[in-house]
Amino acid sequence: MSSTAQTEEKKIRVIVADDHSVVRQGLRMFLLVQPDMELVGEAQNGREAVALAATLAPDVVLMDLLMPEMDGIAATVAIKAAHPATQVLVLTTFLDDRRVAEAIQAGAVGFILKEVEADDLIKAVRGAARGEPQLHPDAARMLMGLATRPRPIPEPAPILTDREREVIALLAEGQSNKQIARELSISETTVKGHVANILGKLELADRTQAAVYAVRNGLAREVHSS
Repeated sequence: MSSTAQTEEKKIRVIVADDHSVVRQGLRMFLLVQPDMELVGEAQNGREAVALAATLAPDVVLMDLLMPEMDGIAATVAIKAAHPATQVLVLTTFLDDRRVAEAIQAGAVGFILKEVEADDLIKAVRGAARGEPQLHPDAARMLMGLATRPRPIPEPAPILTDREREVIALLAEGQSNKQIARELSISETTVKGHVANILGKLELADRTQAAVYAVRNGLAREVHSS
């Protein structure tokens, strides 16, 4: 009895986040036959992944990048900010410099392609659960290229107002304009204005980059799970 209990205790708890039901089904069947893994939840978008991570405390989240409502990078930022022990393993169909860099900066432990062989995926999940970096060779080469690329001398950091700091902290949690407006007791139009100002001051392209910036620069709120 004790040996069975120990085996179950050691199972790697996994959440799958992907907006394609066929992909989720394939990963579900794959995980169910692994004796040391347990599928504890499935999410159709990044917002669901963040909510499930908060309630299920998984060891690993297999995270797609392109999903509705909240993409995989923003979801990774929110999950890692609230639950540092949860490892996010990005599983996607393509690689590009910006996405690879943003995923790693957001706190993902690895970046692998969906075409990965079954044995390699097993190893990646096990390695991710141990906190070991899991990078597709092409992703590793991209990161090395980015690391060695000459960088311009940075300009002094732009100053955000206190309200803009509040807004970017909530962005890092993946909150929508409506949710931010409710929490700060301001209108959605005002929130949109603050977001536009933040992106302009920081020279960022979108909310996802703002969320990554907030976490990397200590602007995200500390979230303690109950």
